[in-house]
Amino acid sequence: MLVAVLSDTHDNIWNVAKVMPRLQEAGALLFLGDFCAPFTLQALATGFNGPIHCILGNNDGDPLLLSRVAGRAPHVQLHQVVATIELDGRKIAIAHYPQVGEALARCGLYDAVFSGHTHERKLERFGHTLWANPGEVMGRFGQPSFGLYDTATGEFRFVEI
Repeated sequence: MLVAVLSDTHDNIWNVAKVMPRLQEAGALLFLGDFCAPFTLQALATGFNGPIHCILGNNDGDPLLLSRVAGRAPHVQLHQVVATIELDGRKIAIAHYPQVGEALARCGLYDAVFSGHTHERKLERFGHTLWANPGEVMGRFGQPSFGLYDTATGEFRFVEI
């Protein structure tokens, strides 16, 4: 299964609109925080039909309304600051902050760990655990991007927007 990994949209709904048609091959979507406004989560929820797992970031200003948007979409699960998920037999952890992501990756309990916050693409391995930051959908600090994680191979690739 291909898993789409997005982070740090910061309300750039124009880039979100560019990403959505490119997610058709993905079976699940992970969002690593910083939607900012709930309408960005709404765009993801209406544009992607597979399971969506999201966590809150430091710029998500209305967690109550985000939880209401998620609650209206049965395929969306809004977690707090860290989530552990199993997809296609792979144990995955997601966090917004890289310090948390790195610690989770180094503990060796997961096949993959994804974190955001820095807006910078990153890909490392600690033993069998992949740790990646897909970059930013926003596009403020560089080329906007997202990631695709292949649960069959354990590989991750960056996709420029």
